[in-house]
Amino acid sequence: MQNRTGIIVLTVVIALLSIYYLSFTFVSRSIKQDATAYATDKSGVVDIKKKQRYIDSLWREEVYLGNTLQEVTERELGLGLDLQGGMHVVLEVSPADILRGLAGNTRDPKFNEALKQAAEDQKSSQSSFVDLFINNFKRLSPNTKLASVFATSANRGKINFQSSETEVRRLLNNEVDGAIDRAYKIIQARVDKFGVANPNLQRLPGSGRILIELPGVDNPERVRRLLTGAAKLEFTEVYTINEVAPAIEGLGAYLVKQEAARKESLKTAAAPAATTTDTAKSGSSLEAQLANRNQKAATDSAKKDTSATAAQNAALTNLFVPISQNQLGVYLKDTAKANAMLSDPEVRSLFPTDLVFAWDRKTLATNDGKEILPLYFVKKPGGQAPLEGDVITDAANDYDERGRPEVTMRMNAEGARKWRALTAANVGRPVAILLDNLVYTAPNVQNEIPNGNSSISGNFTVEETKDLANVLKAGKLPAPTNIVEENVVGATLGSEAVNAGVISSIVGLLIVLAFVVMYYNKAGLVADLALFVNLFFLMGVMASLGAVLTLPGIAGIVLTIGMAVDANVLIYERIKEELALGKNLKLAISDGFKHAYSSIIDSQVTTLLTGVILFIFGTGLILGFATTLVIGIITSLFAAIFITRIILDWYVNKGGQLSFSSALTKNLFKDSHFDFVSRRRTYYTISSIIIGLGIISIIFKGFGLGVDFKGGRSYVVRFEKPVSTDDVRTNLASVLGSSPEVKTFGGTGVGGSNQVKVTTSYQMDNTNAEADKQVEATIYKGLSKIQGNQARIESSQKVGPTIAYDILISAMWSILLAIAVNFGYILIRFKRLSFSYGAVAALFHDVLVILAIFSIFNGILPFSLDIDQAFVGALLTIMGYSMNDTVVVFDRVREYLNETRGKKESVPTIINNALNSTLSRTAVTGISTMLVLLVLFIFGGETIRGFSFAMLIGVIVGTYSSLFVATPIVVDAMTREQANETPPSAPVEPTTSAGRQPKGKVRPTQA
Repeated sequence: MQNRTGIIVLTVVIALLSIYYLSFTFVSRSIKQDATAYATDKSGVVDIKKKQRYIDSLWREEVYLGNTLQEVTERELGLGLDLQGGMHVVLEVSPADILRGLAGNTRDPKFNEALKQAAEDQKSSQSSFVDLFINNFKRLSPNTKLASVFATSANRGKINFQSSETEVRRLLNNEVDGAIDRAYKIIQARVDKFGVANPNLQRLPGSGRILIELPGVDNPERVRRLLTGAAKLEFTEVYTINEVAPAIEGLGAYLVKQEAARKESLKTAAAPAATTTDTAKSGSSLEAQLANRNQKAATDSAKKDTSATAAQNAALTNLFVPISQNQLGVYLKDTAKANAMLSDPEVRSLFPTDLVFAWDRKTLATNDGKEILPLYFVKKPGGQAPLEGDVITDAANDYDERGRPEVTMRMNAEGARKWRALTAANVGRPVAILLDNLVYTAPNVQNEIPNGNSSISGNFTVEETKDLANVLKAGKLPAPTNIVEENVVGATLGSEAVNAGVISSIVGLLIVLAFVVMYYNKAGLVADLALFVNLFFLMGVMASLGAVLTLPGIAGIVLTIGMAVDANVLIYERIKEELALGKNLKLAISDGFKHAYSSIIDSQVTTLLTGVILFIFGTGLILGFATTLVIGIITSLFAAIFITRIILDWYVNKGGQLSFSSALTKNLFKDSHFDFVSRRRTYYTISSIIIGLGIISIIFKGFGLGVDFKGGRSYVVRFEKPVSTDDVRTNLASVLGSSPEVKTFGGTGVGGSNQVKVTTSYQMDNTNAEADKQVEATIYKGLSKIQGNQARIESSQKVGPTIAYDILISAMWSILLAIAVNFGYILIRFKRLSFSYGAVAALFHDVLVILAIFSIFNGILPFSLDIDQAFVGALLTIMGYSMNDTVVVFDRVREYLNETRGKKESVPTIINNALNSTLSRTAVTGISTMLVLLVLFIFGGETIRGFSFAMLIGVIVGTYSSLFVATPIVVDAMTREQANETPPSAPVEPTTSAGRQPKGKVRPTQA
């Protein structure tokens, strides 16, 4: 093996990096366990706030290799929502509200009807909302120019009454896009308030939507309220430190008292038998000094007062950090403590009633690497700011006369009047600009601003001025965000998913390892070692990339285990061929690897291409599956080609002997003579019957569409006792107005299942922020009618009709793209259209058969067979596996065709021989993959049971199509080509001897 030293060095480097990145996960989990132990009382109850304070105290402290707890947490291998509970939300900025604001909130009935119709059309259209609105408006009011509607004072300088339709359309699209950008930045700031580890926030390209994943949140109502509210922009006066000095002194006394109480409680806990006298005599605690203060002589009063003042100052400086003469801050790790203290009624009573505490939006770094969050004392009489963001007409980033970045803003007439009064009263003082109660800037007012046109300058970067301009524009239009997709997973379901995933992974791994050793004897141990290395590298790479492990991700690992065997099987079967030719072990290993490379690369690349398509088009759980699958394929190739080779070469060089078969499998598939080709019309007929029955079922019965594709709300409900789905359906129909879909969804209990999945379209078009809460309350009302069987909603999912249509279109495109990409790859690699035709026909065959099975057996099998995003992910993976299997056969066919070129060997004979020679590999790979998927199906949990069922059936169908559909179609296509190239008198298809080798070659029939 060439470059062996380099490969060994690379392996060691990857191993060390994997250990390094995985170590963060263990450290993070260890600290979280310590926090749980610290917050758990004697009865076993965990105080969540106490646990959070423990974590906050270390958040900015170095805990491992110079990394803070925050950095350690960010680098750990995170768990997805389905494994630890949490919330997945897709937000959409309301374009109708943006257009309504741009039009000055016109009451024109045709305008409002066009908005309403555009919202309805968008449920089944890929066009932008602006285009749909304009088309409807032109239809309803053909003689009205758009400029006459949108040329308002707020848009002065951008369009006027003479602006063309194209200019107005461009303005509307720019404003909608800008609103989405602003919403993203606002949501990003709001997400930070949840304090969750590894939140995921991203814009969905081309859709105007924002995806948010918040693992571990346990208050969905708070999430919905914070994420969907319109941005609140405020301009307020600011109290200086001198103006609140008495209150701050009182705060110092409060902190002294709190510290004294804390020490007293610790001392009492340490020595509960100690008397009050003993405590007073000790004189070591602050509270003892305070208790004895009145007993001291009058001559000591000055000293005592000085001591108390010093104690107060010390207490203040322990929490608050002076930033400047007029600014205080708090170390970031102490903000939770500061918030708790500032919200105490006793502390609030010290400050003016119109004072509100507000934090800066960003931290300041200190010389020692710590971070300070500035605190502002802003003035809101009656809780209301004197000026809000609805008066802003425009804002932009610019440069002042010295070339320094600044922000300019313009206000309407009402805003200009209030702004003049506010600036006149605060010349030489700061005025704070807040968004969602976070201070974005607090510039000093230089002089009175009479006309509403202002510039804000300071020590800004260009990016900061852009951000501030966006913040100011966020208050310009009321553009609330709507939740168009939501998935809430309870902690209980998350823990069950973890257990199911771990069990399925371990059992699947053990079964595959045992099967490989049973089939390949001692050489199987080498393959098993390569599998372990593969899994270790897979987890290490995922940790280094910051990937999140989901339940479908675990399914991807399990599938990787099964498919990773394939590369080793291809190598071992080739080595067995070389040994059968009489070569010594060392040469057989070298030639076996050389002849297996082509099949390995081709088969894995086709699956990799499918995984990449899944990665591009998938979201949420499917994205987790695709990530694991893509990484797994790469690590599998490295482990099989390099790790296996290094171990085999090392073992052989030291004189070891290896057997590549056991007594049970030695003669298995040897000299097989199955005639696959001559009966191909029978197989075509069988497939046609199954597909035909599926088409009939689809026409008359249809599919069970998941919420992903039809929209609606879905709830997983768990009862204390087994329950009838008919009872649930009947009682819910009485409160929902129509019968929901109710299916058994896992669960256990004597006499039946205690868990169901309820899907309903009730209140689906209601985008009100309270709608989700109202629907959930209605569901509980219906469930309460089932006497003596208490119910609890474990998880929920919501998908709006618009996003459901988009998901459906995206799924269709991803399937078609996968077919096109694989067609192109086969054509490039095999350079004959007949191979591409056979591969694509097999892919269509597999898709249609799986769809047929899911339609025919929907409602018959005792688990969900809904068509959803997970099903599409399974379908694409099945296509990848089928291509993997087909390409291996095609590779051997190509090899045999090259060997028999110029000889009178018929295409059916050659292909029969190729199929028989790869039969051993097909069987071993298929059985190992089916075994691991069977384990996943049994132990993987209800959440992915339909997914794993589709995968299991898909592997069976994919193996069948490779042998009985794809290759026979190649036979027909190549026979026609041969007939066109051969004179009529020449034999086109001579009598074949299935399994016979090409003339001039002596080669066994295994792959």
